[in-house]
Amino acid sequence: MKKTTTHIEGLYVIENKVQKDIRGQFMEFWNDNKFQKENLNINFSQDNISTSKKNVLRGLHFQYQPYGQIKYVSVLKGAVLDVAVDLRQDSKTYGQHFQIKLSEENNYGLLIPSGFAHGFLALEKENIFAYKCKGKYYQKYEETINWNDPELDINWGIKKPILSKKDSNGKSFQEYRGSDLLKR
Repeated sequence: MKKTTTHIEGLYVIENKVQKDIRGQFMEFWNDNKFQKENLNINFSQDNISTSKKNVLRGLHFQYQPYGQIKYVSVLKGAVLDVAVDLRQDSKTYGQHFQIKLSEENNYGLLIPSGFAHGFLALEKENIFAYKCKGKYYQKYEETINWNDPELDINWGIKKPILSKKDSNGKSFQEYRGSDLLKR
């Protein structure tokens, strides 16, 4: 496991070691001791797996503070374009985003701190996305920012993704900018 910093404080790319042979491959997705050695002491409380067809876009989701979640995400099958947007108002990178291709080929993970909106676009015919979460999911504190918000200027590489009703009805980033809702 190798931790690589990004231009956004607290957001890390995790390069997982993979052992491959004629049978297939083995990857250690999470090892508490190794993450602690990297000063990433996180007691995850939930694991999730989602499947998505090509061109499905999920996000940009977040929960209001103090109900934000830490997420560690990776792809088990296929590939996604993963995006994290910094919503921490006291951050130097507030409103900026980071995007990375996560795939079964590169075995990268992304560790996303609390205070971020998160989303991904499925790139292959079949995609299996895994994520660990710290912090309870509260539907009443969850919000969605428009995936194509012009202020965020995220290049998803697609004009008409497949969206859920919730993701189709996301709010603009401007509606959250400067809001006390993010500070709760």
